[in-house]
Amino acid sequence: MKARVLIRPKEGILDPQGKAVERALPALGFDGVSDVRVGRLVEIETDDAESLPALCEQLLANPLIEDYEIVIGSDAAPATVTEPGADPAAADAKRSTSRE
Repeated sequence: MKARVLIRPKEGILDPQGKAVERALPALGFDGVSDVRVGRLVEIETDDAESLPALCEQLLANPLIEDYEIVIGSDAAPATVTEPGADPAAADAKRSTSRE
């Protein structure tokens, strides 16, 4: 089964990468954005979903400074991001063919 693990800094932990992105956004024309946090996403195919928390604790995340969230099953399917003005139906067609 497919699983996604989202790893991000814990609340209250300094996130220098998030702060750098937040400072750069106004210069790029993206005003009104705040509290940017940068994490990482790990996609996993596994036969043993019950072992995922241990995998996260021991390898994927640093539990002292990071939180993780595990999503299992159909919600873990890869997301397709479309560009502004793009046809969502075309994105759906691309997504359905890319899974084959």
